[in-house]
Amino acid sequence: MVQIRFNRGASIDDVVAIGRDQEPLAAWKERCKINPESQIQLVKLSHMRYQHPNLDEITPFLQDFGMTVARRTDSEIWYRGYGEDQYVYYARKGPKQYLGGTFQVQSARRLPQASEIKELTGSPGGGYLLTFADPEGFPVNLIFGQAPAVAGEAPVKLTYNYETEKPRIRKFQRFEPGPAAVHKLGHFGLCTTKFEDLVDFYTTNFNLVPSDFLYIEKDGERKNVALFAHIDLGEEYVDHHSFFMTTNTTTHIHHCSFEVHDFDTQKLGHQWLASKGYKSVWGVGRHILGSQIFDYWWDTTGNMIEHYADGDLVNSQTPVGYGPAGDESLAVWGPEVPSWFLQ
Repeated sequence: MVQIRFNRGASIDDVVAIGRDQEPLAAWKERCKINPESQIQLVKLSHMRYQHPNLDEITPFLQDFGMTVARRTDSEIWYRGYGEDQYVYYARKGPKQYLGGTFQVQSARRLPQASEIKELTGSPGGGYLLTFADPEGFPVNLIFGQAPAVAGEAPVKLTYNYETEKPRIRKFQRFEPGPAAVHKLGHFGLCTTKFEDLVDFYTTNFNLVPSDFLYIEKDGERKNVALFAHIDLGEEYVDHHSFFMTTNTTTHIHHCSFEVHDFDTQKLGHQWLASKGYKSVWGVGRHILGSQIFDYWWDTTGNMIEHYADGDLVNSQTPVGYGPAGDESLAVWGPEVPSWFLQ
């Protein structure tokens, strides 16, 4: 008799899910001689910064993507989600340019080659911004002293019925079409020609630590080619990755990613963007590393941007994972990954 093995899913402990090829985070820190006392302590991701040639074109896209305008001038726009951040995306008028991801920090400790500290007098919530370049030349922004915003109304948590557990009685699921409201900035990622230099730079100067490394085999040895890193807040739980990078033959921002409420929200948002004629990149599907349900799009300037839902949480007890790089490591289900996705 043929025995059929049906698909299945489970929420399992991080140490089990990562598998045998793992390293305690404390051991990785010791091996890499990480000194927290010399690091700039990141608190969380704040917002992305981009330059767009046409603000009247990017604004309808970002609104269809799920953001609202917090403030606008002739040359700048700040967009917010429904979370407690004053804004999650900043756009400045000018030729297409990546202006960097922005982290909220505890203090304003300076780095070499840093810009002068800029007071954000016209920005929602105020505060101060410091910008400098990493070894590849990517801008890095640090923000501090910003007043928190009042969070907006969060979407309703749905009740789901399962085959033997059905709590949703005489309550019908109904939905309204529209954009998938953005909650917060979740992560952003870079493609670099100086992978090892950037790993050293970000993990030495900041409390960014690896959740996962991906590697290739070369001459019988492993070579790390991708990093998924989270902000190390000790025992506090944080997103699986706030920052990632992958080695490449060219240097560019890969994408930035924003959290939405749940799977239904995400699918409805996908349907909304498609109905407006925007160009899908990849999705909807579910990643393996981080577990997020993903959905990638091109914005009207040609930048890649992502919705995600249901991501993993980690802390200092979560081991560092190591796995082989390849398309099969990117998703457990979803459309076939575009051949150029990581190029």
